[in-house]
Order: sequence, then structure tokens, then C-alpha cells
Amino acid sequence: MSKDNKEYQSNTNDVNYLGRIKSVRGHVVEVEFAKSKPAIHDLLYLVENPDVKLEVYSSSGTNSYYCLALTSTDNLYRGARVANTLTQILFPVGINALGRVLDIFGKSLDDKPDIQTSDAMPIHGISSKNINIETKQELLETGIKVLDLFTPILKGGKIGLFGGAGVGKTILLTEVLHNVVGRAKENSVSVFAGVGERSREGMELYHSLINSGVMDNSSLIFGPMGENPTVRFLSAFSAATLAEYFRDSLKKNVLFFIDNVYRYAQAGNEISTLTSSLPSEDGYQATLESEMARFHERLISTRSAFVSTIEAVYVPADDLLDHGVQSIFPYLDSVVVLSRRLYQEGILPAIDILASSSASLHPEVVGDLHYQTVIKAKAILKQAESLERIVSLVGEAELSGEDQIVYKRARKIEYFMTQNFFVTEGQGVKKGSYVPLKTAIEDVKNIIDGQYDEIPQEKFRFIGSVSDIKK
Repeated sequence: MSKDNKEYQSNTNDVNYLGRIKSVRGHVVEVEFAKSKPAIHDLLYLVENPDVKLEVYSSSGTNSYYCLALTSTDNLYRGARVANTLTQILFPVGINALGRVLDIFGKSLDDKPDIQTSDAMPIHGISSKNINIETKQELLETGIKVLDLFTPILKGGKIGLFGGAGVGKTILLTEVLHNVVGRAKENSVSVFAGVGERSREGMELYHSLINSGVMDNSSLIFGPMGENPTVRFLSAFSAATLAEYFRDSLKKNVLFFIDNVYRYAQAGNEISTLTSSLPSEDGYQATLESEMARFHERLISTRSAFVSTIEAVYVPADDLLDHGVQSIFPYLDSVVVLSRRLYQEGILPAIDILASSSASLHPEVVGDLHYQTVIKAKAILKQAESLERIVSLVGEAELSGEDQIVYKRARKIEYFMTQNFFVTEGQGVKKGSYVPLKTAIEDVKNIIDGQYDEIPQEKFRFIGSVSDIKK
């Protein structure tokens, strides 16, 4: 028996805190307490085997509760005794969590010893009335042209990367992590929440961060696809807990990544089904909005440090109107939509510029030059989109001279937004590039003004700046 389990047992040997299992439905266990009632989120354990743990989820009757199984349910049976630890799941926190891959309990997943720390925090958090929320607007430069130019990220803001399966969400998210954390190691750390994604992708991310030299300033918390819905659901809260510790205790700026927020909603839906909760009309759990709020409202910035959040969002059947996807939009400052059509054309990152948006794209935030450049670029892209059908039917040569100029400049802008990434260098891709925002603005402005009309459009693919063509 572990040290933790001994402490739990010493705290709960009173018969008042004992309950009995009434039923087991998948990973939802109904437990009845005859005397002292547990609180929501209390951690329970099986008296016969303290390594088997449950978390109180909701009431199911006068004295009974639905509990979420955090481990295998093979040893559970009707009538088995469980004891209340009188505490939530505690996640170990400390500087030693950096450079590590952990599960929702803070246990090692990287074949290294468990982290040694005396500090632990409840994963569902404790509300603080004294927190000073920061509202200062300052841009967070990523070095990725299309993001910095068309969907700028604010320090302390939230950005969502929306796309179906296999359009490059994880690679884009990983590149942001590499570029931002790698250039601000002194006062920044990153926390990555892997919620319901493949273990293979987690392994690839781990090795990518090691190779790029930013793993030492990162913590990865995983609840992978193969785990039960409870572990997948709670992994988001464990990661948020660690981010809060870095922000409040170490005063570190935190870059928080989650891949994938939709899987978090999906895990909550599975739990809701097993607890016999009535769904909403669209089939999702009725508590979806409150679950999204519980998670997102913890990722806030304070006057001592900021938390910038980058979220990958799987879009089922490429349908942005899916209610699970729509429930995420209210918490985001910037929305980045990845296009399957662009991905198939080899335009990477495959970001649909016209479908993407940012609340921070305002002259008072980004400056007048940046704002005007984006407005003009989007106008050209929109006009070229209306010409696309004509070109597909009769060819570009049939356009008027003025329309041909607009169409070619639009293609140059689109191609110029392609970029080689550092995190894909090991896959035979050319060396990655970091492009300062100032350079991206100047080059796009010059494309719009016609200064590069004589350069073939193919020359603009996968370059850092236009100066690379001249070289």
C-alpha cells in the first residue's frame, strides 16, 4: 500500500465515512452512504484494495451518488465497501514537474521516477476572491506569419485551432509551443494537456520537444484516447491546476496548450450517458456549457503572470456548427479555421484566412499599418474567391486585366502564408523559419502595392520573407 493510501485509511477508519457499491455501469459506479454524505469531487477508495479509486460526481438519490472510476473496474462488485478520503484528487506541483510527462494523479508516464514534491493542489481548484485579473492587451508573437498577421494572439488570450481530422492542428500547435517557449525560457513555461488524443501523437510531441530543446520548460499531462472517459475528462483539470501553480506560486508566464478540447466535451458526454442524464436536443450533455466554463474560467491572467491558451479543436465531419464545437467559441479571442481543401493543395499551414478571425485585430491593439494591411489583403482574397469559379471554367487568361492582377496578388498572398516549421524538420521538410511580425506586414503590404508583380507566384511558396527570393 502506498504512503498516500495509508494516510487515506488513517483518516477514514470511522464507519461514518464508509459506503457500499449499489451498481457498476461501465466506468460509473453508484455508491450508497448510510451516514455521513460525501461532497462532490471527494475521492473514494475500495476498502479491500485502496489502489482502486473513485471520484464523487453527482447525486443519484437520497443517500446514493454516481462516482467515476479512476482505475480499472475489474475488482468492483455490488456490496463492496468504499471509504471517503474527505479530499479531492490532489495533483503534485512544483518546479520538478517541468520536463516531465504525467498522468492525472501526477504519476510518471516517461519511465522516470515520480516527481518528488511536498506540495499538492486539488485538481478542481479552490475559488479565490483576491485574484487580480489582468486585462492589459499585448501581442504574443509566434513567428508564424499567417497567425501573427491575420489572427494575432494576445498575451493572456485564448486562441482556438479548428479543423477536422488530419489537417495539421497538432503540428501547428506544437510549432507555436516551440517558437514562444523557446524564446522566453527565463520567465515562461508551458503546460500541455493531452485530452483524448492518440498515444502515438503524444510520443511524437514528447520527442519533438526534446529535439527542439524546449522540453525542460514544459510539462505534459496526458489522458490519452485509450483511457476511460473519466481520466480523459479530468486530465484537463489536472493540467489547469499545474498552470495555476506556475502562475500564482512561481510567477511564471504560462503557455497553456490543450489537444483536444472537443475530446474533453466528448468525454463529458460519455459520462453523462452512463449517469442516465437527459441529453439536450442535439444529443450532447445538458451540462456541456457549464463544463466548458469550469475549465476555461480557470485559465486567466493575473497582474503577476499571464496564461495564454492555445486550443486544438476537432471538428466532426468538418461541421463548425456542431454544438460541441460551438460551445467553445465564447471563450476564445481568436479563431483559426484549418481547411481540408488547402491542406490537399499543399498550402501549409492550411489556414482559411477568410474564415478565421481575431477580436484583437483592431488599430488600437495591433497598430494602424498592421490593421490596414490585413483589411486590404482580405479584400483581395475575397475578390479572388469570387473570381475562382470563372478561372475554373474558362481559365485565368479570360479575366480582365484588372481582375488578373487581383487574382495573381491573391495567390501570392496565399502562397506567402505557407511556412516551413521547426517541428517537422526531422520529417524531410526544409529547415523551419521564424518570421518577425514586422517583416510579414511589410512583405504583404508590398505584394498588395504591386511591388512584386514581376515575381512568379510559385516563388512565394514556403519562404520566410520575400528577401529569400532575392537571395
